[in-house]
Formats: sequence, C-alpha cells, structure tokens
Amino acid sequence: MNNFNEKVVLITGAGNGIGRATALAFAQQGASVMVADISHQDGEETASLIIKAGGNATFMLCDVTKDQDVQTLIDGTLETYGKLDIAFNNAGIEIEQSKLADGEEAVYDKIMDVNVKGVWRCMKYQIPAMLKQPTSTIVNTASIAALGAAPKMSIYSASKHAVIGLTKSAAIEYGKKGLRVNAVCPAVIDTEMFKRATQNDPQKEQYVKSLHPVGRIGQPEEVAAAVLYLCSDLAGFTTGVALPVDGGATAI
Repeated sequence: MNNFNEKVVLITGAGNGIGRATALAFAQQGASVMVADISHQDGEETASLIIKAGGNATFMLCDVTKDQDVQTLIDGTLETYGKLDIAFNNAGIEIEQSKLADGEEAVYDKIMDVNVKGVWRCMKYQIPAMLKQPTSTIVNTASIAALGAAPKMSIYSASKHAVIGLTKSAAIEYGKKGLRVNAVCPAVIDTEMFKRATQNDPQKEQYVKSLHPVGRIGQPEEVAAAVLYLCSDLAGFTTGVALPVDGGATAI
C-alpha cells in the first residue's frame, strides 16, 4: 500500500463506524482529512482523534440531503486544503424493517434521499473539483444488499443498487480524465447500526454471524482497508468495480 502523503481526502458519514475507521486509516498514512458528518459531536470527535494522533483533520457539519450543505463542504475543503484528491461517500441510513408491500412512502423518500440522492449530490460537486487533479478517486459505500436480494429491506436494497449504478456510470464517463470511481459492498459490520439491530436479541446476533462463511461479522477497519486499496496506486487499473467486503457471504 502506498501512503497518502500530500493527499486531501473528504469523507462523509465520518463520525463513527466505517467512516471514522477510514478517516483514521487515511490520516495514519499521511492524508489530510476533511471529516463530514450530520452529527457535530461525532464529527468533532473523529477529527480530534486524528489530530491527537499527530494527523491533519478538519470537521465540517454536512447533511448530504441538503444541496447547500454539500456545496459548502466542497468549497470548505478547497479553501482549507487547496484541492480534493479522494472522496469517500459513506453517509447512509437503513431504517427499514418491513416487506415491500408494507413499506411507507415517507420511509422510501428518506432512504432514497440520503443513500442515492446524497451520493449523487456529493459526486455532482466533487467531480468538477477533482478533475483539476491529474488523477483522483471516488469510493461510494454500497452494500451486499446491492448485489442481490435483501428481504424486509427492499427499499434499502434498491437504494444501494442505485449507488452501484451511479458508480459504474461515473467511472465510464470520467475514466479518460484521470478519475477512478468504485464502490465497496460491506456485509454486516460491527457498527452502531448493527448494535441497534441486535442489542435486544442475542439469538439474532448469532444468526447474523452465521450468515458469513468466515463465522463472524466484519470490523470497520476491514472496510477501511478496502477503501484505501481502491484509492491507492495499487488499484490504478481498477474502476467501475463494486467490491464485496463480506466474509464470503456473496460467494454462497
């Protein structure tokens, strides 16, 4: 893995979980990190952890469903660091636990607004800034739910399928301009989202673990490692890829 000295990285949803682990990993390899999150407390904590470890980070509050927030985030990144080399569009929500016909329009709109339109909106404003660099990379967080069915999470699954569509289309549109665009597709990862879903049901936790052939759920740092690889020179010929990080779940 090459290090990321002199690279500027923007991460949405960086306040906890996969986003925080990835922000810390990039900073450890020398990148300057713009930490973006909807939670002021969580985002500031991530930036503080990086700074205390000797890294360079800045926090900006950002709701990816608000166009002005995203524009301000990109402008703030350029004003603070002078450029943008790498973007990890990781902000997302789940909030769905019902069969398709039982779904509510408000839930559909909220999931799509964050998971799809939020990624589209970020890329819309990131790409013009990133094309000023000779090479640049974007990684979007999808899910293994984007690679197949997700019972009782059909809207979430559809939103992550859409993220892969955005990823592949942008990879083709901008490949000759030095911009690579890929996605990571995590299985179940040990984050606050997982804890919320299983905290009152130990049997559910064991069942979820059993769905992964390796016999456990993933760690945020393992997804972060995949993101860093996709953004590194080692992946210089890789674009338009939806990379499973899933403990073998999609190999079954």
